[in-house]
Amino acid sequence: MAPDPDSVRRAAHDILAQPQFRTPAPSLLDRARHWLGQQFTRALDDVLGGHLSVVGAIVLVVVAAALAALVVWAVRGRRGGVVRFGPPVSDVRRPPADWLAEAAACEASGDWRAALRARYRALVAELARRGLVDEVPGRTTGEYRAEVRDALPGSAATFSGATDLFERAVYGHADVGPDDAAELQALADAVLVGVR
Repeated sequence: MAPDPDSVRRAAHDILAQPQFRTPAPSLLDRARHWLGQQFTRALDDVLGGHLSVVGAIVLVVVAAALAALVVWAVRGRRGGVVRFGPPVSDVRRPPADWLAEAAACEASGDWRAALRARYRALVAELARRGLVDEVPGRTTGEYRAEVRDALPGSAATFSGATDLFERAVYGHADVGPDDAAELQALADAVLVGVR
């Protein structure tokens, strides 16, 4: 026999009356947010003639963007006296000769991966010194490839070969040795010959 609808309704009411099913009252913070939202909506309705139209919304966005730009401009203008923490960032990059000296030292100690890294960095530093690439911290090898392709189309394939060797050694952790260092140096020399 099926239960009658009144007993089902009473059972559902009794279950839903238990504490775990009660919706908690909004917190003071929630009530304050709700009240502020209502006040903001009322103010917008008053400013925009009683209804929030598309034109009114666009005007509101433009005014908000202008205020944000004004705040950013004002904050940037006051940075002069701010004390910054951390090491100073220098625009001076390591010269190619320093990278080559590091490469020679790494080769002498048998650290061929570090030697390839230093030789590649010397090539990039030399191209940057000549104004052909922008040496920027965090720049990827793909970005350097694109810059060389634009600045030195005749040397792009050779630079790409040097980059491939560098990536296999440094990122791919391939086994490297003196032959790889000599190959990278030969590729770097060929790229720089194309610059002359």
